[in-house]
Amino acid sequence: MLNILWLGLLLVAVFLGGFTGRMEAVTSGAFSAARDALMVVALPLAGLMGLWLGFLRLAELSGIVEGLARLLHPLLRRLFPEVPEGHPAMGAMVLNMAANMLGLGNAATPLGLRAMRCLETLNPHPGTATNAMCTFLAINTSSIQLIPATAIAVLAAQGSKQPTAVLGTALLASTCAAIAGITAVKLLQRLPLFAIKPEDLSSSPPAAASPQAPLPSEEPPAAPAPAPMSARGRVMLLLYFTLFALMAALLLCHDSLQDWQKNSSLLAHLPLPQLPESLQNQTGFSRALGVVSLLAVPFLLSFFALYAFLRQIKVYDEFVTGAKEGWQVAMRIIPYLTAILVGVRMFREAGAIEWLAKLLAPVLGPLGISADLLPLILVRPLSGSATTGLFTELVTRFGPDELISRTAATIYGSTETTFYVLAVYFGAVGIRKGRHALATGLIADATGALASILICRWMFA
Repeated sequence: MLNILWLGLLLVAVFLGGFTGRMEAVTSGAFSAARDALMVVALPLAGLMGLWLGFLRLAELSGIVEGLARLLHPLLRRLFPEVPEGHPAMGAMVLNMAANMLGLGNAATPLGLRAMRCLETLNPHPGTATNAMCTFLAINTSSIQLIPATAIAVLAAQGSKQPTAVLGTALLASTCAAIAGITAVKLLQRLPLFAIKPEDLSSSPPAAASPQAPLPSEEPPAAPAPAPMSARGRVMLLLYFTLFALMAALLLCHDSLQDWQKNSSLLAHLPLPQLPESLQNQTGFSRALGVVSLLAVPFLLSFFALYAFLRQIKVYDEFVTGAKEGWQVAMRIIPYLTAILVGVRMFREAGAIEWLAKLLAPVLGPLGISADLLPLILVRPLSGSATTGLFTELVTRFGPDELISRTAATIYGSTETTFYVLAVYFGAVGIRKGRHALATGLIADATGALASILICRWMFA
């Protein structure tokens, strides 16, 4: 399916670009997309993957990942019956899901790529996606969003009086998308159209001989089991949690502390934690979620390192070992990134998105879907940066607190760049036949967009 889809993007771009007089833009878009695949996406991703996979190795060696997998074992067994109990993929998928729910995209992608590599070790037919891979990507492309951080940031930057008003709508809409995605992936995998063909099994080389499969030499070397934590270590860990809880409490009560400081000579010279500008106008539950998002990454990174150290693991050496894997994976996905980014950019520069929006407007208008939202909905599965630009333009044009702006923010927070996710995750393990993964992602995106429109009309109209 990906072969036909990619060819279709190119052909539509070339012929439509010729009719609309945009052939020069189509050509320059292809060249700039090829450059961006390396300079804008792959190289920054390599650094982020090195960071997160280094800390993930510390979490694995210290037993944190194993503990999380045991905690969520009943749910994971239902979602991924093909994955053996205790397999490393379980822990990586748990951390990826948590990062996605908190809106930590820079952490979710490296962790997800690690999970895909672990799932590939269970793949009996390299080059073809397994049911577990498709289910994992369905959860990624339809993740429940607790904190749509980017959408809130854009609304706040445009002067919204209540930028966090979309927290509840994004949570509800993304929950609908997640239910639709998981239901679709489980139903579609049973259809003959998406079944694994006999030729996939017979023509695929063994996993050990596949150039895309993780080679034994690429895997981080095994490390000795961690030592039990001493009583002194447990005290240090308790102190660590206490300090972080105190920091969170000070941020949550920042306004009250400022008032006390103004009215008390004893507190006048006491330094207080500085609240980020994005959280200063938030109160109650929305501020609590904002503080959780603010402290989540520093907490995770320092906790992984401290816990591993207290279990007598050489944290620096093991971090470097894990980081090497991140660079190897990032370099492997460059050809796949180049292919999908070139196809999408040519399609967009040819004016195909505007053409589709005009074509669908008479059909979707009677359903209450504004024509102004159509470009955002159509571009979202293709390009994250283009969607951000369209979303920002909508907010600037209509105002940050209008119904259409809040609906656009909810759509942004409850849908995903499905084509990019598939290209990156499948490219990391050399998957050429994605089976029902693309159809599932598009179903989840459509459900998230439609749910966003209905929910926002119900709550804000």
